[in-house]
Amino acid sequence: MKKLFSLFILFISLSVFSQESINFEKGTFKEILAKAKKEKKLVFMDAFASWCGPCKMMEKNIFPLPAVSEYYNANFINARFDMEKGEGREIAMKYGVRSYPTFLFLNGDGEVVLKNYGYMGEQDFLTIAKEANQPKYRTSSNKELFEKGESNPEFLLNMMSLYAQSDYELAKKASERYFKAKSNQPLTKDELGMLLYFIKSPSDPNYQIFVAKKPEIIKLMSEDIYNQFDTNIKITKILENALDQKTGTINDDEFFKNAIPLVGKTEAEIALNRMKVIIYPNSGKFAEYEKAALSYYQNAENFESEELLKAAWIFSEFITTPSSLKKAEEWAEKSVMKSETAENTFILAKIYSKTGKKDQAKTYAEISKNLAKAQGKDDKLATQLLESLK
Repeated sequence: MKKLFSLFILFISLSVFSQESINFEKGTFKEILAKAKKEKKLVFMDAFASWCGPCKMMEKNIFPLPAVSEYYNANFINARFDMEKGEGREIAMKYGVRSYPTFLFLNGDGEVVLKNYGYMGEQDFLTIAKEANQPKYRTSSNKELFEKGESNPEFLLNMMSLYAQSDYELAKKASERYFKAKSNQPLTKDELGMLLYFIKSPSDPNYQIFVAKKPEIIKLMSEDIYNQFDTNIKITKILENALDQKTGTINDDEFFKNAIPLVGKTEAEIALNRMKVIIYPNSGKFAEYEKAALSYYQNAENFESEELLKAAWIFSEFITTPSSLKKAEEWAEKSVMKSETAENTFILAKIYSKTGKKDQAKTYAEISKNLAKAQGKDDKLATQLLESLK
C-alpha cells in the first residue's frame, strides 16, 4: 500500500511539474498574431531547431521555472516554431533567424520589438521579457512610435535592422536619432559599421558624427581606411551624377570636374577606378573594366587575395590581352599560394591555358578536379578544361 501511495504522489508531482512551464500556443503564426493583437499583448517566440543543445537546455532548465512561466504566461502570447520545418522556414527567412535559440518579441502586426539569442539564465531571461513588455509596444506600431519621438536605444537599433532593406530612409532617420544621442559616448565596432552604412553624403547628420569622432574611430580602423571611407562618402553623389543609368557608363570628365576640387586628383582617380571595377562587369563593359582593374590593382600587395581572385576570374573569362592576363596570373597565384581551393586552382589553370602555358594549366586543372571531388563539389568545369588541353 505504501509503495502504491508513493507512486501516486510521484505521479501527481510529475503532473503538476509538467504544467509549470511556458504555455505555447498550437495555432498558425497568423492565428497567433491575431490573438496577440486582439488581447493587446506581444508574441514571445522561441525560434529553435530540433538538434540545438542550448534550445533543449532552455526548455528543460529555464522555461519551467515558476517565475519565468508565471511572467511569460501572464504577459505574452507564447509560440514555438522549429525554424527548419514547415512554417518555421518562412519565419526564419522573414526575421533573419540564423542562430539558435533566437527569442523574438513581436507586436500584433508581426514587427520585432526585441530580439535576443542564446542560452540565458533565469534573471537574464526575465530581464529581456520585462524590457519588451512595455504598454507602448503592445498598442502602437514601430512607425507610430518613431513618429511620436521614441528614442529608446534598443527600439532605434531594432528600427535600423528592421527597415534597412525595406525602407532605407526610415531606417536612416532612426540611425540619426540613435547616433545623435550617442554623440558623447564611445562607439563600438558594431555601431561604427551601422554609422557607415547610413552615411550617403557629407550633408548627412551621421557624417558630422563620423568627422567629430575621427580620433576615436581610427582606433577601431586604420587612418588609411578612415580616409578611404571619407573619400567615398564625399564623392558618392558625384559618381551618381556622372553615371549614365541607361548605358551603365561613367562620364570621366564630369566626374573629375567635381571630384578633384573635393578630394584631389590622386584620390579621385582611385575612387573612379574602384567604382568602375564594381560597375562595369555588371554592364558588360569588359574593355573598360580591364583598363580600370589594371590601374586599380596595380599594387596587388594592398589588396586581399579574394578580391584579386575575383578580378582574375573576370579576366580569365572575358580578357584576351596577353599583358593583362599576365597580371591576372599574379593575382590568381597569390590566392593559390595562400591556400589551394577548387575555385582558385581552376581560375589559375584557365589563365595559364589562355597564355599558352599548357603544362601548368593541366597541373592546376587536375588539382582543381581532385579538390572538387574531395569536397563533394561539381568538377565539371575542371574536367572540361582538361579535355580541351589534350
